[in-house]
Amino acid sequence: MKKIVLFNPKSAVNKYRIPNSILNIAASVEGKYDWVIVDGNCEADPLAKIEGYLATGEFGYLGFTVMPGPQLRQAIVAAKEIRIKFPETRMIWGGYFPSNQPNAVLNSGYVDFIINGPGDHAFPQLIDALENGQSFEFIKNIIYKADNGKIRKTAKQDLIDQDSLPPLPYDKLAGFYPIAKYLGKTYLGEKTLAYHSSIGCPFTCSFCAVVPIYEARWKAKSALNVYKDVKYIKDKWGADAIEFHDNNFFVSEKRAVEFARLIKPENMTWWGMARIDTMHKFKDSSLAAIRESGCKIIFFGAESGNNAILEQLDKGGTQTGDQIIEFAERLKKFDIIPEYSFVLGTPAPTQQQVKEQIDFEIDFIKQVKDVNPKTEIVIYTYSPVPTEGSELYKQVLASGFKFPETLEDWISPAWESFDLRKNPLTPWLTSQMIDKIRNFETVLNGVYPTVTDIRLNSLKRGAIKLVAGLRYKINIYHYPYEIKLLQKVWRYRQPEVQGF
Repeated sequence: MKKIVLFNPKSAVNKYRIPNSILNIAASVEGKYDWVIVDGNCEADPLAKIEGYLATGEFGYLGFTVMPGPQLRQAIVAAKEIRIKFPETRMIWGGYFPSNQPNAVLNSGYVDFIINGPGDHAFPQLIDALENGQSFEFIKNIIYKADNGKIRKTAKQDLIDQDSLPPLPYDKLAGFYPIAKYLGKTYLGEKTLAYHSSIGCPFTCSFCAVVPIYEARWKAKSALNVYKDVKYIKDKWGADAIEFHDNNFFVSEKRAVEFARLIKPENMTWWGMARIDTMHKFKDSSLAAIRESGCKIIFFGAESGNNAILEQLDKGGTQTGDQIIEFAERLKKFDIIPEYSFVLGTPAPTQQQVKEQIDFEIDFIKQVKDVNPKTEIVIYTYSPVPTEGSELYKQVLASGFKFPETLEDWISPAWESFDLRKNPLTPWLTSQMIDKIRNFETVLNGVYPTVTDIRLNSLKRGAIKLVAGLRYKINIYHYPYEIKLLQKVWRYRQPEVQGF
């Protein structure tokens, strides 16, 4: 029986978080197959570590978790080398990137299977089939290349009751890497734990990579089990803060309030993601309980203040521009910082209309700041997601936009920027439009430096505000070199989704 190497490619510079997704896979095979973890964030040379395991002849499978951006680059380099040196090793990729770009992945010649969504059942079933020489075509949640060369997706599995899953093997992970290394200093605390309490999201936003994978489904652990996990790590390794990396932590008001009640005595601070139209329905007493339990900041996908754009993004109907502003103002009385993301540069019939939309969003963001200056603003430029049946994606294809066909193209500098939603290669955006978005972001961050940059003292904050204030007031955003210089010298951290 062959052993399994589980690889978490490097995702960020000097940022260590418990590799929850790959640890979930480890839990799924625990007790049946021997496994090891190689974390690219903790290894100087992860490829050498992987090759060391494979060279023993005891390991036959290499599982990757792959997100777009830096993780993809390290995953591709490792997979290519392993295919050359250890051609018998079966390589299995999971994560958003391979699920959304299966053709490029499987046509590369060095990835054998894709786990298309949760792998808690699919991964061990696939290993069983490969170990025993059995058919795998009826295993749900996998994508593979059939004998005729065609890529085949198997049926989707219903989401699993999260409380029924085995506990994550934190203690065994500690045998590979010190858990203390994963509990990093952040705005939230000295030892911040990254945790997943749910999977999926019950909504169908047309710009979101989660939608094609989970198909508007959501399953969560009970508040009690989440609390037990968190308390275990707090008591054993000293965690004092939590980043919930759920796609949507606050789907259930009852669950969120119950967790708040349980975690309050532990004196931990925490953060999670939500929808504005969902949390705007929460009772004041619920929002108060959430804040009193230690929740300091919540991320919301505001996306746009333009109701027509919200409709285009399949986020309309229940969320409006007025609601976005009202909710930012409402959170002031609870002392919860709203972290709003906006997606600028969605397609339109003419470039003039795209430009007008960008100008509108800039003015709208300033309105949000007027009603609640503490609102954190995260600005993305729109990057297409292959959401079949989406009217927005149809517009994208009609514009002539195409995704790269090979993995090598995906890790070119231009496409890495695309995947980080900073500089997308979309036909309807000009370089001048992208410059305006980025320059406005620079000025905005000068006037309102992010609270999450724990290195920026009050003197530096005051200096940047002074330099950027006049530009912001009179709407002059081009060539903000003086602000960029200060940010570079002081290593200013741009506002971003906490923990990512």
